[in-house]
Amino acid sequence: MILLMLVGGPSQLETWDPKPDAPAEVRGPFGSIATAVPGVRINEHLPRLAQRLDRLTLIRSMHHDAAPIHETGHQLLQTGRLCRHGEEHPHFGSVVARVTKPKSGVPPFVVVPGPIGHTGVNVSHGQTAGALGRGFEPIHLRSERSSTELGAFDLSGERASVRESYGPTRFGQGCLLARRLVESGVRVVAVNMFETVFNRISWDCHGSRPFSTLDDYAAEVLPTLDQAFSALLDDLQQRGLLETTLVVATGEFGRTPRLNAAGGRDHWPSVWSAVLAGGGTQGGQVIGASDKIASTPSDRPVQPGELVATMYRSLGIDSRRSLDLGQGESLALVEGAEPIAEAFA
Repeated sequence: MILLMLVGGPSQLETWDPKPDAPAEVRGPFGSIATAVPGVRINEHLPRLAQRLDRLTLIRSMHHDAAPIHETGHQLLQTGRLCRHGEEHPHFGSVVARVTKPKSGVPPFVVVPGPIGHTGVNVSHGQTAGALGRGFEPIHLRSERSSTELGAFDLSGERASVRESYGPTRFGQGCLLARRLVESGVRVVAVNMFETVFNRISWDCHGSRPFSTLDDYAAEVLPTLDQAFSALLDDLQQRGLLETTLVVATGEFGRTPRLNAAGGRDHWPSVWSAVLAGGGTQGGQVIGASDKIASTPSDRPVQPGELVATMYRSLGIDSRRSLDLGQGESLALVEGAEPIAEAFA
């Protein structure tokens, strides 16, 4: 399982759910292009992924009704619930580490390149082991164990052509590292595309500094995703790993359906898009839809807990089970959500 965490919240309109017939203030500055799936169009700056859409499942109706801040989305998408009153719920990777038999010498859960940092509010991002304890924390590139226990962290053994195919960016090389890690037996890898949204280019396109602009999307963010994600899909498929490895790419929310005064878009958890590939899912389909201006789901609304349950299903774990935490306490893996059955149809 590889989670591409697109930190900052990509605009649904500028990625997977363009509205070419909407007014300019909704449509935005970019065009859309045809894909390998007849009738499905995506952003013009994702040409490689457009050619590979027959391997992807688009979910265009993700939504949540919690506070419109980065951290709530991070929690919901990685733990299946909100962390209230100082609670720290475990990342699904830590749960996998707890409930599966470890492979000798291979950590079960890795975060690349490191944990999500400050994104505005000083609360959990949902990337720890929480109540499961330190023994189930992820390791990352700055962990001592990363250099002493696992040769997969060393990219020098890869052919130059393979490294180049992913792109010279930190995210591109992180996706290559994710492939090496799952190939070596790591069960869950979370790749954080960005560690913060302040004073750097990211998906957080409010339109003025210290945040990003849609020009930044066109020049850097979209091409980086397009190259790295496409290379990961090809690499996994060529190595016979895609069928058994679920790849999920999602941000923590979408963006406002109308451009703001700065020409950007603000936080919008009412609808966004996520993408699945491999791991038993059926490519070439679209699940759910947004309305004509991409403001709310108009068909088959999907909540983050359903996506988390889907990840558990792909990993062979019953998302309805509970974990015994000792002292009479237990933790349900996901509360009130079932896997997205259509993804596997």
